[in-house]
Amino acid sequence: MLNKYTIMLQTKKICLYKLLDHDAPNAYFSVRKRFFINFEPPEGIYAFLGLFMSRIHSISSLFLTIILLFAFSNLFAQDNWALSAEHDGIKVYTRPSANSKIKAVKAMCTMQASNSQLVAAIMDIKTCNEWVYHSKLNVMVKQVSPLDLIYYSEVDVPWPLENRDFVVHIQVEQNPQTKVITVNSPCIPGYIPEKDKIVRINHSIGNWTITPIGKGQVRAEYVLEVDPMGTIPAWLINMFATKGPLETFRNLKSHVQKDVYKKARYQQIID
Repeated sequence: MLNKYTIMLQTKKICLYKLLDHDAPNAYFSVRKRFFINFEPPEGIYAFLGLFMSRIHSISSLFLTIILLFAFSNLFAQDNWALSAEHDGIKVYTRPSANSKIKAVKAMCTMQASNSQLVAAIMDIKTCNEWVYHSKLNVMVKQVSPLDLIYYSEVDVPWPLENRDFVVHIQVEQNPQTKVITVNSPCIPGYIPEKDKIVRINHSIGNWTITPIGKGQVRAEYVLEVDPMGTIPAWLINMFATKGPLETFRNLKSHVQKDVYKKARYQQIID
C-alpha cells in the first residue's frame, strides 16, 4: 500500500514523497513545472515523521477525552435535581444554576387534561394571574400565531422590595411521533421600556413539557431558571422556590378544567 508524506515547494515549496514500494525508500524533491532533483531523505526522517504523527494523534485523543468528560459532567449536572417539596401529587425539585444565584426550579405533576386543553390554559395570558403564584399583571404585546406570542408580566413581590417585570416570548411545538409538547418561554430583554419602581428581569428561561399518558391525562413539567436582579433575602427565595411552584400547579390543575379550555382545539396539535 502506498503511503505518502508530502512537503510542497513551488517557489519556496518542497515536495517530499515517501514511497514504501521497495525495501529502500526513495523520495524526490521537485519544483513544479521547473526541474526535478533526485533526493535521498536524511537518515531517521521517517522515524521522526512517525513520532510527530503519533504525538499529534495523542494530543488529539487528549483533547477529545477532555471534551467528552466536560460534556458528560454537564449532562450529569443537568439531571442533578434534589426534591425540595411534595404535596397533592405535585413534586418540586431544585438545583444550582450556573446563570443565577437562585436555584433553578422544576415542578411536575399529572393533570386531568388533553394536550390542547393545557396549552390553551397556558396561552390564555390574560388569566395567568388566576393561577400563577404572585402574578399581578399580564398583557399581550404581540400575537404572532395561536401558538406563538409575546407578553408582558409583572410579579408582585412583598414589601419592602420592588416588584419585578419581564417580557416573554412563548412558542409551542409538538413532536408528531410522540405527541409530546414543548412550550419555550424565554424572556426578551429590552423589548419594551422599563417602568419606574419596577425591577426589570433580563434573564429568565421557562420551559414546559407536556406528555400525554392516556385516559385523558397528561404529565406536566415546568423548569424555570431566573435571575431576579438585585438583593433578595433568603426567606423570599425559599418562598418562591418551594411554595411558589406548589401553589402554581395546584391552581393550574383546577384552572385548566374550565369549559373554554376543554373545548380548545389547535390545528397544529394532536391530542
